[in-house]
Amino acid sequence: MPVYNVMEEVVHGVLQQYEKELHLTCNCDRCKDDIMAIALNEIKPRYIVNSKLSPYIRAEHVADRQGATNILSTVVKAARIVSANPRCDNAKKE
Repeated sequence: MPVYNVMEEVVHGVLQQYEKELHLTCNCDRCKDDIMAIALNEIKPRYIVNSKLSPYIRAEHVADRQGATNILSTVVKAARIVSANPRCDNAKKE
């Protein structure tokens, strides 16, 4: 397994879980990827080289209420940025 940032899984999970509540102006893959990129640039990475550790690190962030709230807040901010300025083909048609 190459070096992997487990926070990608965490942010992706938060984005999926709260997608309806985020009221995205577009929910295409490009916009979701933009949201993830913006959020991940604000969150401290957690790199692993052993895939067996991934569930433990994800669970650590779910159990940490303040950490989970911070991640959700970061995803919400990123979703607002992308929704206000989508860069996908869907937005260009309007």
